[in-house]
Amino acid sequence: MRKQFLFATRRVLVAGLISGVSASLGWSVAATAGPATRGGSFAASYALTLAGVSIGAANLAAKIDNSGAYALDMHAKLTGLAGVLVSGKGGARATGVITGDRASPASLAVIASTASDKRTLRMSFAGGSVSAIEINPPLEDWDRPDRIPVTASHRQSVVDPLSALLMPAPGKSLADACNRTIPVFDGATRFDVVLRYKGTTTISQGGYTGPAATCTARYAPVAGHRPLRSMTKFMVENTDMGVTLIPVGDTGVYAPWRIHVRTTLGMSMLQATRVHIEGLQAVASRRDKK
Repeated sequence: MRKQFLFATRRVLVAGLISGVSASLGWSVAATAGPATRGGSFAASYALTLAGVSIGAANLAAKIDNSGAYALDMHAKLTGLAGVLVSGKGGARATGVITGDRASPASLAVIASTASDKRTLRMSFAGGSVSAIEINPPLEDWDRPDRIPVTASHRQSVVDPLSALLMPAPGKSLADACNRTIPVFDGATRFDVVLRYKGTTTISQGGYTGPAATCTARYAPVAGHRPLRSMTKFMVENTDMGVTLIPVGDTGVYAPWRIHVRTTLGMSMLQATRVHIEGLQAVASRRDKK
């Protein structure tokens, strides 16, 4: 049971850093014409829970300038019992450019550590495809015969999982923020996350007042995974995953208010406790609250 707990808490830490299973979020690769991106910023604090028990915290900060260039930073740390058993923490930074409803990543850097190990990941992108990868130390057991090989084509037309926390949908509805298929490459595996619009709600807490879109999510592995593993089968069949999105001011970009993913030990959740948004919609929201 302790081994299962350690595995699950590590995965929730990664979820906090690079969007968990591995990314319950993202955007479609095909770009379409739309209003130009407006500059804005988003900062949020999140609580990490597993089966209703607090196990950590995360902070996310995003800046988007008027040209669509973005920088995204996230930090997470396990606390409480999870912190005692795993002592996990990490940080990640992604950069790129948003054009219309497409984001083109430029770089990703991740560092994650526990009491017993530390790993860094660096990826560079060119034209929407991965141009360089560095993982230190290298991943273990990567040559297992039951693993689906990752080829050069699997690194093309993809996004990194941290950049996937920003979802461009300029000039579109909340439903369009959800309805998309996300081609993610996390440095080792290639998978799709399929989002579908579930509904719209209104949030008034944690510094944000306004609309939010709820989306369901499904995980579809493509390469780098081991299809016969019980965890892979569990995630493929998992229908209890989703994300709630809120607009980042007037940028035409959406960011996560909540991410939830069912695990074998219960529900894991990344829930915003406080947000600060700069942009025209944020100004309107503050005015309406007066």
